[in-house]
Amino acid sequence: QISLKLGLDGSGKSSLDTGVGFFDHMLDGFARHGLFDVSVTCRGDLDVDCHHTIEDVGIALGTAIKEALGDKAGLVRYGSCMLPMALCAVDLGGRPYFVYDASFAGQSCGGMDTQMAREFFYAVSYSAMMNLHLKVLYGENDHHKLEAMFKAFAKALDAATRRDAR
Repeated sequence: QISLKLGLDGSGKSSLDTGVGFFDHMLDGFARHGLFDVSVTCRGDLDVDCHHTIEDVGIALGTAIKEALGDKAGLVRYGSCMLPMALCAVDLGGRPYFVYDASFAGQSCGGMDTQMAREFFYAVSYSAMMNLHLKVLYGENDHHKLEAMFKAFAKALDAATRRDAR
């Protein structure tokens, strides 16, 4: 059960309760750094593991992005961001494709399976019908690498969803 609201032209406010505290932390970074307003409540099968919760929130977020973009008329369409530790490129052209290059030292970080980052971004990419490329450039700390990915994605998506003044 997921309730998700997204404002692309927001101020970076979030209200998050997925049951996975570290994932909420990542979504908060996405909201703050992209200046998106995001509200998510999710009740999933966390008694099994975090897979369905994180993947399904990705599907819901991608669907919300697609709906918020409408016909995309007048948007820049492309966005990219290179931050310390990670880079991201986005194309909102309507053709989903996903490239992911990241590795982690541990199997989990703060209660979130690190392999779920890939599942989340894949779900967002295909549900939003966007071309998304993510790469972790370097780093020792899984927490910081995951944060860098979510922040780079936020900044790239923010750039792609801006109105083209021309």
